[in-house]
Amino acid sequence: DYIHYGKCPGYGKSKEEMETSISTFSKYIIIYRSRPVGVISFKNQGDGSYYLGCLCVIPPYQKKGIGTEAFQYMLSLCPDWKRITLFTPVDKKENLNFYTQKCGFEKGNIRMDQEIEVVEFYMNR
Repeated sequence: DYIHYGKCPGYGKSKEEMETSISTFSKYIIIYRSRPVGVISFKNQGDGSYYLGCLCVIPPYQKKGIGTEAFQYMLSLCPDWKRITLFTPVDKKENLNFYTQKCGFEKGNIRMDQEIEVVEFYMNR
């Protein structure tokens, strides 16, 4: 997203703040057939609330169920979860469909992050 938009939409942070926040998120490299093909990162915000900071799979490996499996793995690591939230740009239709249809998130509020319109997704248990 930083390359596509020239900024980090949905994070509301400068590049420097993003670099700092990277160290506070758990990161898991997604491996498919012995190849690194993506990453998932999330942060425990306390009281069963988690923020999904990144879930990405490189294009040649998308639409194979890899991202869905990575998200399910995250849930297994967070048995106490009560709420999970994330932000993604509104214009990324494939993300919108993935999070609602494959992962079970619901759409929340839409807001502007600098010049980019983003939507919050949430999942409650």
